[in-house]
Amino acid sequence: MPLVHGLAPILATPFHSDGSLDLPSLRRVVEFNLVSGVDGLAVSGMASETFALTADERARVLREVVDVVAGAVPVVAGVNATSTVTAVEQARAAAAEGAAALMVLPPYMVKPTPAQVIDFYGEVAAATDCEVMVQDAPGVTGVPLTPATIVELSRIPGVTSVKVEAPPTPAKTTAVHEALGDGDFTILGGLNAQFCLDEYARGARGTMPACEFPDLLRPVLDAWSAGRRREAREGFAPLLPLVTHGLQQGWAWAVHKEVLWARGLITDTAVRSPARSLDTPTRDALYEVLAPLGITAP
Repeated sequence: MPLVHGLAPILATPFHSDGSLDLPSLRRVVEFNLVSGVDGLAVSGMASETFALTADERARVLREVVDVVAGAVPVVAGVNATSTVTAVEQARAAAAEGAAALMVLPPYMVKPTPAQVIDFYGEVAAATDCEVMVQDAPGVTGVPLTPATIVELSRIPGVTSVKVEAPPTPAKTTAVHEALGDGDFTILGGLNAQFCLDEYARGARGTMPACEFPDLLRPVLDAWSAGRRREAREGFAPLLPLVTHGLQQGWAWAVHKEVLWARGLITDTAVRSPARSLDTPTRDALYEVLAPLGITAP
């Protein structure tokens, strides 16, 4: 089985109030996730505010996470460049800092043809020894990946998984699973685990939500794996309002950080533009859905 499977949250990138990296808070978030029983951790994903990080900051974050994890779970690094040459550069830099796998978006500034997508992933996969996860996120990239294209990608040496974020994700999961057939190539879900149980029911073997609630999601996934589907769905229902709050355009990053702050894991909720800080009504609504989960403002 590929390295990345099961519960593999995308880590937020904490900042001090002045906007600088807050590495001690990052360490606490990583430790919290490890104690919560995650199967992997990812940096430089969409939930990481990677669009607002410099190349040096990406390296510092990855280095810190790899140090704290110390081999306990695989560390995944996002690759989200806009060309083949820059994606290869990011991939090599992540491999040099200790990433075990790469979560790779297709190039998106200039929309590639299907043949160019195949060539792109082939070159990125050949650039390092890291396993490569294809990130199927057309809502962000505007680049659709058909099930047939994903099958072709699965034949590239080193490409071992796909993260399906093309809504409706349960239907896309079914289509990809049926196209792939049986084998080790792994399908994972994203979009903050919004439909994780339906994705699991349709062939997914992992989910990659944000990082503020792994302790709450872990028992749900364990119940599902043990065949206790009703228990899993009943356990997931109270989490769904938090999940959907963390999917709001513009505010998602502030939501993740507000919850991490409320849980005592980070010292500040600062985000970098163009992410937006929560306004008062949105923040109040968030705490209304957090209260049933036992999470309150300090």
